[in-house]
Amino acid sequence: MKTIKFFAPLFLTLLLAFQVGCASTATQEGTGEYIDDTVITAKVKAAILDHRDLNATEINVETFKGTVQLSGFVKSPADIPKATKVAREVKGVRNVKNDIHVK
Repeated sequence: MKTIKFFAPLFLTLLLAFQVGCASTATQEGTGEYIDDTVITAKVKAAILDHRDLNATEINVETFKGTVQLSGFVKSPADIPKATKVAREVKGVRNVKNDIHVK
């Protein structure tokens, strides 16, 4: 009986610490959000790769809490809005920040 009284609060404390450690904040993603953002990043990169006008090797994609950040270089000014449009069409993307420049 004494062991139950000892281990029950210990278990609850560890469980609470685990949940707080995996929770998201304004500057840090939770575990689930990190996985979701990784999937979104991969889908955006694949969509850019499928678009023949865009050079996927020159465009960097990062995602934080559903917001996609595009950076890198394109060949013409007309490619900048194309990249933004391609990223916005991916499921799960909430917002797109475009920091792409013409080479």
